[in-house]
Amino acid sequence: MHLKAKGKGLKPVPDEEVIELYGGTQHIPLYQMSDFYGKGPSLKQFMDIFSLPEMTLLSSVIDYFITHGIEFDQVHLYKDISDAIRDVHVKGVMYKWIEKDLEQYILHGDEIYAVLNRLVNHKKKLFLITNSPFSFVDKGMKHMVGKNWRDLFDMVIVQADKPNFFTDRRKPFRKLDDKGSLQWDKINQLEKGKIYKEGNLFDFLRLTGWRGSKVLYFGDHLYSDLAMYQDAESKQVLLEWMKERQEIRSLTKNLFNPQFGSIFRTFHNPTYFSRRLVRFSDIYMASISCLLNYDVNFTFYPRRTPLQHEAPLWMDQLCTGCMKTPFLEEMVHIR
Repeated sequence: MHLKAKGKGLKPVPDEEVIELYGGTQHIPLYQMSDFYGKGPSLKQFMDIFSLPEMTLLSSVIDYFITHGIEFDQVHLYKDISDAIRDVHVKGVMYKWIEKDLEQYILHGDEIYAVLNRLVNHKKKLFLITNSPFSFVDKGMKHMVGKNWRDLFDMVIVQADKPNFFTDRRKPFRKLDDKGSLQWDKINQLEKGKIYKEGNLFDFLRLTGWRGSKVLYFGDHLYSDLAMYQDAESKQVLLEWMKERQEIRSLTKNLFNPQFGSIFRTFHNPTYFSRRLVRFSDIYMASISCLLNYDVNFTFYPRRTPLQHEAPLWMDQLCTGCMKTPFLEEMVHIR
């Protein structure tokens, strides 16, 4: 969302208007994206599944204001809606609404249970770290996985205050009883079957002894040119080709999502979301249940990415499905 742009509510903004907004280019100026988390001075990146209701609410409110002729400042509107979403979440109102109708809002997780149970049977230690309160986690996990869900996990940490959990050393762990009430014990070890609140990554690593590559963490939150003759006939052919190319691009986009296209690729370039995903995660998948297709001892290796001077040769191989190493003679001209 560009805060300087005129909101269109529930009506799509034409591509031409978006390009004009950015000075006639499809590239967003770097100064508008000041850090890795998509929080530039005038740009908000919607990058995860939590963004879906936020985008829906923003679009609906903007549409209401436009329809009823209500003047508004986009910056103020965005801030007020963001604050409202935060308050509903932080004050627990959202949890209470969901708990009243779990069937409506939370799917049963047969595949999730299968993954967790498989890992436990192979002697893997599991931990759950969530920002949600224990009452919500307990009801939700019983609904998704079963009443004995806690037996699957060696550590359960609620109201962890991520992402501060990963950077702030100051908050100690606190123990909760089975009803979710805080205890006063000093935490010198994290015990299986117990529920803990807050804490931090540094104490977590110290108390568990788990380190580096031995830990697999799953998270849901979370970046042609044509050379032709310049005569009129050639130019007309070029225009027809460009039109056909644009039609194919639009068709491909609609196969993914008619509003936004693929979240991983913008035409032949990776999206900002795709770049951020690769920057902060080693593996990504549609669902944790995808692991059921692999042995628990399977090793995932990164796909080799060609350097700029290697790209011409690699593209020929990628297009034909052949990934052989180029012959030395073919590589002489790129030295």
